[in-house]
Amino acid sequence: MTKRKSTSRRKFIKSAAVMGGLPFLPPSLSAYTQASAYKLLQTSKQAEIPGGEQSIIGQYGSWAASLLEDPASLSFRRDQWKDPEEWKELARGKMMELTAPPDTGAFPELTISKQYQYDGLDIEELSWQLPYGRPTEAILLKPHGASGPLPAILGLHDHGGNKYLGKRKITRVSDNTPGFVLEHQEQSYEGLAWANEVARRGYVVLVHDAFTFGSRRVMYSDVAGIEWGPCSVEGKSDTKPEDPLNIDIYNSWASEHEHIMSKSLFCGGTTWPGVFLAEDMKAVDVLSARPDVDPDRIGCGGLSGGGLRTVYLGGADPRVKCAVCAGFMSTWDDFLLNKAYTHTWMTYAPLLPRYLDFSEILGLRVPLPTLVLNNSDDDLYTMQGMTRADKILEEVYSKAGAGDRYKASFYPGPHKMDARMQAEAFDWYDRWLK
Repeated sequence: MTKRKSTSRRKFIKSAAVMGGLPFLPPSLSAYTQASAYKLLQTSKQAEIPGGEQSIIGQYGSWAASLLEDPASLSFRRDQWKDPEEWKELARGKMMELTAPPDTGAFPELTISKQYQYDGLDIEELSWQLPYGRPTEAILLKPHGASGPLPAILGLHDHGGNKYLGKRKITRVSDNTPGFVLEHQEQSYEGLAWANEVARRGYVVLVHDAFTFGSRRVMYSDVAGIEWGPCSVEGKSDTKPEDPLNIDIYNSWASEHEHIMSKSLFCGGTTWPGVFLAEDMKAVDVLSARPDVDPDRIGCGGLSGGGLRTVYLGGADPRVKCAVCAGFMSTWDDFLLNKAYTHTWMTYAPLLPRYLDFSEILGLRVPLPTLVLNNSDDDLYTMQGMTRADKILEEVYSKAGAGDRYKASFYPGPHKMDARMQAEAFDWYDRWLK
């Protein structure tokens, strides 16, 4: 596919990433100028000395980091664990307990609103209703005329400081794709709709709107009672949502609202990772039930927020036979001391770091194939955090006798999943799902 040039919208995406578009920087920075925020991001690199006195929480950093054992209490790297299956049963149970996925009900009734062909693919626009919230909208793509059952991939879209968009971030279904969608793809994916690209290689690909994104986003009309602070909806309207200016305004507001959603989920006895996990597992239900899908050859993957979702889904659901996590891998120490402020509230499950390091959540899928793609100049993590996470996963897979089923790669450049990274991801799917 032809790589498209970026326009002024790219400037907004960068601005949102710095001024409040999570997961890059938190809502509290929205009052800063873009230049000030970039300066803050650069000077924060001085704190990248795990265990030192300087950290993003000052001299409390060393103390807070000392609360965590290494290896964590349920780490497979501990000498007490010999059998990976025995370890997974206990550790996965604890992970599920602490993420607390909500009940998403029985298999949902599916509504197919459109079926058509585009650029060599058969496309379906479908939706399903969970017991809460608006219907989940999704796009399904597969090679035109392909006969099943085919291997399948659950495509997990990113966060990118853009909650207005969901499934459209990694798909393209017509030649009239809005400019703000194309520019997001340019920013994060080198101008490619990666779900389309991998579908052409012989996969059924399902991409659904995640909780609070796209069709699942919070509307202003839903929260009209908030009358104070940056989350006030006074003067805001849900009309003309595709106006680029209104999208910018919505994404800024949704960034500010994120801490409210997260705290409210905690009060309800669940977590944001738990909600993601429950809804992504429901999407696996939908995908695996299709007659054109081989349920024993399902993979998942995504960039950034999609990489985060891959960590939890890949670790929890053994139906995912092959996983690719791009642009979201580090350690709890790295978040605690250096980078918690660059990440969304969607990352954290309270108390889980006592039992598993972040990468070990994904390691719960051992010996199933796992690829991690990193960017060496990614400001969301320190290089020390990324390489430490790689070493932990390597140890887990080697101890389980599955060293050939884990790989991590490092690419030059900032936070992204560019064409080269996509090519490696697709080859990994081909190796293990075909």
